[in-house]
Amino acid sequence: MISKKKGDLEALVLKLLKEKTEISIHDVAQAAGLSKSDEGDRKAIRRVLTTLVERRLLEAKGAARARIYVPTKVIVTGTPSLEGGKNTKPFKDIPLSQEGEILLKYVSQSLQARTPVGYLRNFLRSYEPNQTFYLTESQRTELLKTGTVENKVRPAGTYARNILNRLLIDLSWNSSRLEGNTYSLLETKRLIELGENAAGKNTSEAQMILNHKEAIEYIIESATEATISSHEVCSIHALLSENLLGDPSASGRIRQIAVGIGGTNYMPLENLHILKEYFQLFIDKLNLIEDPFEQSFFSLIQLSYMQAFEDMNKRTARLVANIPLIKKNLKPLSFIDVNQEAYVKALLGVYEKNDVSLFRDLYLWAYTRSSQRYSAIQLAIGEPNILKLRYRTEIQDIIRSVILEKVAGPQVVHRIQTLMEAKNFPEADATEIFKLIETEIVSLHDGNIARFKIRPSEFQEWKNLQ
Repeated sequence: MISKKKGDLEALVLKLLKEKTEISIHDVAQAAGLSKSDEGDRKAIRRVLTTLVERRLLEAKGAARARIYVPTKVIVTGTPSLEGGKNTKPFKDIPLSQEGEILLKYVSQSLQARTPVGYLRNFLRSYEPNQTFYLTESQRTELLKTGTVENKVRPAGTYARNILNRLLIDLSWNSSRLEGNTYSLLETKRLIELGENAAGKNTSEAQMILNHKEAIEYIIESATEATISSHEVCSIHALLSENLLGDPSASGRIRQIAVGIGGTNYMPLENLHILKEYFQLFIDKLNLIEDPFEQSFFSLIQLSYMQAFEDMNKRTARLVANIPLIKKNLKPLSFIDVNQEAYVKALLGVYEKNDVSLFRDLYLWAYTRSSQRYSAIQLAIGEPNILKLRYRTEIQDIIRSVILEKVAGPQVVHRIQTLMEAKNFPEADATEIFKLIETEIVSLHDGNIARFKIRPSEFQEWKNLQ
């Protein structure tokens, strides 16, 4: 009878899939030193493989003894371009430091060209709060200048409550988008505000967005708490993973199994007792950090690297990274315009080299972009959007048509797409223009409709249909 523990077999399977494109029960048995003919061993291996399939870490192909297993979506969602080539396009608008450029070249190599690594405990242990800094003093000063709303001292979470509706939509949409969610901004707005699912979309996508909404509301409600507790972080994971995990008991719980990450040579910590120890060490160090931006970035780096939960570690890290900002009434980090491939490549640098330089470049740029969304003096912070200037007339025409035609809420996205096709925008610009139009429509109110030559009565008639 098999003597291997379930966790050992799961870790072995995930390691095998880094060496092979497909595996069978025979492969697992051989690697584990088990009998390929003993029915007890085969059943135990089959149970582990079935569990990994249910958790969407593996995909089964074929039937009976011809069945094989191949990797599927694991912890980090990757794309084929992440495993080869030197494509810097995802970072084309992001100023990169010299260290960031060097790291980008490394993580842009093929998976086979990069060195396999495991969890390095010293990456967390060597970090000394208020002595070690991922962000330089000048970077922290600039972030504070960008993120400060007013000089008055108000109760923790006041600013986030003031922009709650906007924050729920922006952060839920962008964080979900970074996980491959296909909801548009307008569809996200209707889901959050009206509970209306978008037609033709997977129900898990709606669940992901609604889970973000619940988790963000929880963070704001907890803003007055003196510290960020392990209970709060686990609760955020529980809210984010509601109805999305194969094992409901894994929701909000430090993982009890080994996990793998797709598209990287990094293997997270497998000793689960040490994992719990380091999770608490993370919490302890986090609460000692005095600067809110260093706290925020530290959360993003260490929670993503640790992989403390069975799944949904990246989205948990993104929300936890907002807690220090919300507590200090700073503008939130909504990850507006952050490219999914850029985000993953920046993480690869952390996973495989313990190098935060590329992620730091991304964080600095992303926070500025997010702050612009919530700033009353947006034009003073950054230059006007070039595409918005170039296609100003066309964009205004489309928005005006949507309102004057009294397009009902569920049909708005489709109507925008139809009107855009008639304008024959360059293919390279179409996606960005669609986002610009959505953002404009979401931001419409009585005070700004004059830009589109819309009368208040016309706007109100359209608004009643939303």
